[in-house]
Amino acid sequence: MKPVDPKHIVRKIPYIGGETTSGTILEMIYRPEKLETAFAVFEKGKIRCEPTFRSGPNEAYVPFSAQNNLIRNGIILIPSATEEYGSTSALVDEVRSFIHQYVTVSPLFEMIAAHYVLLTWIYEGFGTLPYLRVRGDFGSGKTRFLKVIGSLCFRAIFAGTTTVSPLFRMLNIFRGTLVVDEGDFRVSDEKAELSKVLNNGNAKGFPVLRSEQVGSGKEFNPVAYDVFGPKVLATRGYYQDAALESRFITEDMTKHRPRAGTPVHLPNSFPKEAEHLRNKLLLFRFRNLKQYSVTEVTDSRLEPRLSQIFAPLLAIVADERDRQSIVDLICDYSKELALDRSIDIESRIVEVIKELWKGEALALKEVTARLNEKCADEFQEVVSGKRVGFVVRKLLGVRTRKRSGVFEILPTEQPRIEVLFRRFGLPEETNEVTL
Repeated sequence: MKPVDPKHIVRKIPYIGGETTSGTILEMIYRPEKLETAFAVFEKGKIRCEPTFRSGPNEAYVPFSAQNNLIRNGIILIPSATEEYGSTSALVDEVRSFIHQYVTVSPLFEMIAAHYVLLTWIYEGFGTLPYLRVRGDFGSGKTRFLKVIGSLCFRAIFAGTTTVSPLFRMLNIFRGTLVVDEGDFRVSDEKAELSKVLNNGNAKGFPVLRSEQVGSGKEFNPVAYDVFGPKVLATRGYYQDAALESRFITEDMTKHRPRAGTPVHLPNSFPKEAEHLRNKLLLFRFRNLKQYSVTEVTDSRLEPRLSQIFAPLLAIVADERDRQSIVDLICDYSKELALDRSIDIESRIVEVIKELWKGEALALKEVTARLNEKCADEFQEVVSGKRVGFVVRKLLGVRTRKRSGVFEILPTEQPRIEVLFRRFGLPEETNEVTL
């Protein structure tokens, strides 16, 4: 294709990259030494560099400016060129070695993370995607993991301390890998917004609709934002939505002490090492976009929905033993999740009742207030009084009465309360009741 003559361009379209209608693949590259951007163009098996790319008779794609704040400040990371990597297995080994050098995680999760990095570079070829997450308290290495993994992922969008609002636009424009630190979000509105991104973002064809103000007349017009794509998160707790939880492969960072030799601070060479790997991964993308296909996961322990979510990751894994290890992990986690989610809020409510119970009438609003105070980080959202009442009456089998507009647990429920204490493994001491 001939170079674009600027004189004949009527419309310039800022573009980050993707596959054109003709099958050509474009990817924006950024050369920080020269402070310039361009396109790497993959066409008919060959790669060339172009400053712009004609997309129509009188229009052309142009790369985002090198002065763009997101690019210049490393909020979005992209390659600077393409570099040869040899075989796919050699590339996986190199990515895994890079992770191992700077992060301490289990060998299995290290292997999963390395393959997930490759998956991010060709994710458009799949209809559903799993998410990757590390969980733990402050100082457990979560942020380091995000920094290392994110520096290799496809068009990584680092959203460490941002509000949720810009994420919709960034994902819609850049179509990359969302990397979120402290994804717990204490403010309820932001939790709800992030949940929309996560719930809609693992499958194609489910954009998030948001009302945008149009013009000075304050007319609101629904706009669809495409949030489909890979996501890597760090959280301190779990999400209360079991369906959302099932989309994550999670590593508990509190189980691992830093391995001897792991640097406390990332060396000055780290950005350049990561850049070289991104360049190799760009070549992997050019050669393999839409070349992988999912195969049915036939393990009977795995629900069909989970098989669908995790099949793309398993499609990247060539070694059968590694594939089976991942399947075993997913099965164990889904079983654990089902058990934990089914009893978790019940057990926490019983713990709170144990703490407050004096053998007298106990108002459910007191239970609700103490539950939210005690378990805010764990539940990631405020538990309503209505839900507490439902759990107490329907799931725990404890009778209540309404007095002066307030629901209370009856003092006569002492025997049932003691049964629940034993059922949930709480101390065996009894509370004397005077009726």
